[in-house]
Amino acid sequence: MQRTFDRITFNPQVMGGRACLRGMRITVSLVLSLIANGLTTMEILDEYPDLEPEDIKASLLYAAFLANEEVRSFVGMSA
Repeated sequence: MQRTFDRITFNPQVMGGRACLRGMRITVSLVLSLIANGLTTMEILDEYPDLEPEDIKASLLYAAFLANEEVRSFVGMSA
């Protein structure tokens, strides 16, 4: 399944170019931090009424995409 991150925006003039939601001054990292600290989707939406449920889902999908890294070992190669 191909994912697009159309809700994730980057603008050097907004929050120093950090990943934001729909051009707002609400960063993906803020949403992820709130979730990591136990807030529910409804609590986040109550605290940040400009957000939509799809913004929270997009934040999680973006984080999952970034965390999908692979560490490769090259046998026989020395540094």
